[in-house]
Amino acid sequence: MKRIAIFASGSGSNAENIITFFNASKTALVTKVYCNKKEAFVFDRCKRLHIDCVLFSKDDLFSSTSMINQLKNDVDYIILAGFLWKVPTAILQQFPDKIINIHPALLPKYGGKGMYGMHVHRAVKENNEIETGITIHYVTENYDEGAIIFQAKTPIDKKDTPEDIAQKVHLLEQEHFPKEIEKILLNLKNG
Repeated sequence: MKRIAIFASGSGSNAENIITFFNASKTALVTKVYCNKKEAFVFDRCKRLHIDCVLFSKDDLFSSTSMINQLKNDVDYIILAGFLWKVPTAILQQFPDKIINIHPALLPKYGGKGMYGMHVHRAVKENNEIETGITIHYVTENYDEGAIIFQAKTPIDKKDTPEDIAQKVHLLEQEHFPKEIEKILLNLKNG
């Protein structure tokens, strides 16, 4: 059974969805959640789900070897679920093609530094896009430039607000992210 660590920065709805999915699976188990914001709601979710959620600082991630040593010993894959910091090179090298992110748009559009959450949905709306979606991809040293694993689309109605778009994208995230992670872990073709 593969061991997964989730990195989160916010409410943790995707983290909870992944934890719940793999609790009912024989493929993998979420062993720990890491969070860089002490006020994040993901801590409450993890407490309710009986999953250890560890607070860490920028220094822990970028300057210390203790975190990479802990990850190296405790997990096989890292899933970014609303985690906004760049992953350090040392961790990328330790987990080649084993760090997976979800982005709330159809990359390569609306990716890169500063393009997350409502910033993405507002940009999609302002540019009068007729569709948007999610992209699940491998993490590299550059924001949102890793190989694309999976994309799912949803149409945008002219009257949709950025909040409506966010809700449509969130539904895609909830439906697809855990299943696509499982496919990767089982070395199955995506589709």
